[in-house]
Amino acid sequence: MDMKVEIDDKSGFCFGVVTAITRAEESIAGGREVFSLGDIVHNRVEMQRLEKMGLKTIQHEELSSLHGSTLLIRAHGEPPATYVLAEANGLKVIDATCPVVARLQKLVLKAHEQMMPVGGQVVILGKRGHAEVVGLTGQVGGDALVVESVADLDVVDFSRPVYLLSQTTQSLALFEEVKRTILARAADPSAVTVNDTICRQVANREPHLREFAARYDVVLFVAGRKSSNGRVLFEVCRGVNPKSFNIEDESELESEWFEGVSSVGICGATSTPGWLMRQVADAVERLCGERKIK
Repeated sequence: MDMKVEIDDKSGFCFGVVTAITRAEESIAGGREVFSLGDIVHNRVEMQRLEKMGLKTIQHEELSSLHGSTLLIRAHGEPPATYVLAEANGLKVIDATCPVVARLQKLVLKAHEQMMPVGGQVVILGKRGHAEVVGLTGQVGGDALVVESVADLDVVDFSRPVYLLSQTTQSLALFEEVKRTILARAADPSAVTVNDTICRQVANREPHLREFAARYDVVLFVAGRKSSNGRVLFEVCRGVNPKSFNIEDESELESEWFEGVSSVGICGATSTPGWLMRQVADAVERLCGERKIK
């Protein structure tokens, strides 16, 4: 019996990542020496491809020693201090900040301006230390509270006004839970402002993936270990299909996953390239013998 292997056509790079990678490729092809501040995408395999093309990745602590080169700001965005240092060091900046993230950076600044006169707090649902979140808190000099879960809300002073926003790739369900908890605990719920800033191109993948993952005997979720969005979406798959496996590439496939299996669904994060999901599909075909790939 043929095994059905299907790649999810809605998985893979979001437009912000596509734009950043395209601008990096164009700059390298133009003969420039291009430095990316942090991994341009949280996918090890795609990073290796770009590095072979000539992209060089540096960390923030190396930025001060970089002079007169081309610096790529990735889709995650950066705090204002990065731009100030880049200008001081004579760096040509290619700003590939995702438009959704750039809009959110401005909203964080406005939220802070709104909270300052009333003694309020800006609360951001996000992953502490994540590049996007560092860029967001940097807009207000770090004067924002970052919470990763409902349990973290103990840091909030509920006697004061609150302005809640979210990292663009957070779970809609978690944001709703945090919002409900803040409103329930607030001394004055009318002093709570909620701004749902989750990217719908990312968030809309959750209901789609629930339906997709339920259709197959086995689901292979392809994503880099560093991908915050990948962790969220993999849990969505595993929630509806316990036979969901998170892999970085085809080398992590285990033959026992496919014993007695007639269908495999392959999907991924916003940082997962389409070519990598196809490579995994080809590997499943080789592993399981002659199979039909849709």
